Amino acid sequence: MSTIGFPGAERAEQDWTRRIESPRYSTGGMVATAHPLATAAGLNALERGGNAVDAAIAAAAVAAVTMPEMCGWGGDIFAIVSKPGRAPVSYLGSGIAPRSATVEMMRAAGAEGGTKMPYQGPLAIGVPGLIDGYFRMLGDFGTKSFAELAQHAIGHAGNGYPLTRDGAAAINMNAGLLMQYPGSRSVFFPVEKTWREGEIFKQTDLARTIQIIADEGPESYYRGDLARRIAEGVQAVGGQLSADDLAGHETVVTPPISTTYRGFSLYQTGIPSQGLIHLMEHNAVEAYGELAHGADGIHTLVEAKKLAYADRLGYAVDPKFGDTPLHTLLSKEWGAKRATWINPDRASTEALAGDLQDGDTTYLCTVDRDGMMVSLIQSVSSAFGSCVVAGDTGVVMNNRVGRGFSLVEGHPNFFAPGKRTMHTLNCFMIGAPDGTMVVTGGTPGGDGQPQWNLQMVAGLIDYGWDVQAAIEAPRWTSWPGTDPGSLPNPFELRVESRIRETELFQLEEKGHRIIRLNDWDGGGAAQIIARDPDTGVLAGGSDPRAEGYAAGI
Repeated sequence: MSTIGFPGAERAEQDWTRRIESPRYSTGGMVATAHPLATAAGLNALERGGNAVDAAIAAAAVAAVTMPEMCGWGGDIFAIVSKPGRAPVSYLGSGIAPRSATVEMMRAAGAEGGTKMPYQGPLAIGVPGLIDGYFRMLGDFGTKSFAELAQHAIGHAGNGYPLTRDGAAAINMNAGLLMQYPGSRSVFFPVEKTWREGEIFKQTDLARTIQIIADEGPESYYRGDLARRIAEGVQAVGGQLSADDLAGHETVVTPPISTTYRGFSLYQTGIPSQGLIHLMEHNAVEAYGELAHGADGIHTLVEAKKLAYADRLGYAVDPKFGDTPLHTLLSKEWGAKRATWINPDRASTEALAGDLQDGDTTYLCTVDRDGMMVSLIQSVSSAFGSCVVAGDTGVVMNNRVGRGFSLVEGHPNFFAPGKRTMHTLNCFMIGAPDGTMVVTGGTPGGDGQPQWNLQMVAGLIDYGWDVQAAIEAPRWTSWPGTDPGSLPNPFELRVESRIRETELFQLEEKGHRIIRLNDWDGGGAAQIIARDPDTGVLAGGSDPRAEGYAAGI
């Protein structure tokens, strides 16, 4: 049988026209990102003798410049690193809600009569974990200095880079929000204009900030003069983030959470990420039985998704504010119990958390010639996060607090000062039955992530598709997910129209409310790299729904 992620093991028809005929191949290392300049920076790090972590940080730093709508320097990071001969390690780099913020503030500024958080704006900002995450990963596994790896990012920020089609469109579409705040207006609209694809976009303030971080390290960002300027910039427009909040931040480094699926080991990022959803989904699907192809298979996956999302909503919480029963939720027994809730003939209209009885983003992955793998996702949450650039630092601040917390009394994810919200970010790796790590992958997309990762892993393992085919398969999204702003709402199944009409009819017959999307509008910007442990050959796939690229040396 062919190695997972490579052509040759297809057990299910690929009944759509592929945009990219086959994966990219290499043996010297590979980088897959959602922006060509980020891929180029990662490859350059590999060519200069760096390893997979060096390449990941170089690529991520460029992405945080060239995709400010997705992953600016005021965002968060989650990652998994696997080095041959060592147990995998995960990095949970998200921060707390400001300690001086109060529920009363959030209700006063919130939506729907104070029942939902202020989604964007200065009160939506949490402590960014991105920079500390970069340095923790480099300190544990890197061979190059951040100063060396950041040169491409500094150059693209200071000298400018040509906007892609999506990059120009993102700035223009969010002009109204960005122009509300002086720092944001000075970066994105120093003069009122419409940005064009191919036009040079400069961020000179950000270039100076990255240079300070390169020269002085993360201390400058969290405890130095830069921290003071970031806090003052946020407070000047009505936010509560303080220098003390920044000073207290620390990345959580821990083993990834995991389960098994059809004999493979599946690794994910833990709380406060939503990686547990992905693992719970697979446990339920495995317990349900063999995964069919076509409408019946989609139905099984959708129903497993609904149950796993309900359990996340019902039980997951910042460990400092409560206990998430991970041992139970990730057990095979729990997966089997939840599988009994899947009706093969009927879509559920309501999904409740199981009875325990006792109780916008960008993704990239890298692999080097020695088999070290990185799975990394970073984000400012929504498009341009809070839409606040902190003073003259050039740093786009996240809106993770506003997007993530609930204002429903008694909810596990209820807002509290100093609390970390549950997080949409997550990323995965797959280990072969003998324990060798063979796949690294993930996708951005908020609440879409755990269910799109479910679809891609099922494509790789159940259907035997190669990495590019698993990415390109017609994508569906069961909405709503876990975002408080989307709840409560009746379920609808949003599908790319490349799914056969006969299958859509069968899904409608089972009770799914189908929303048809354009052929490639299902969302996400997935990247996957697979490695053949016998030959060292790498196969990389990149999502044609985005503007990225997988390439190797």
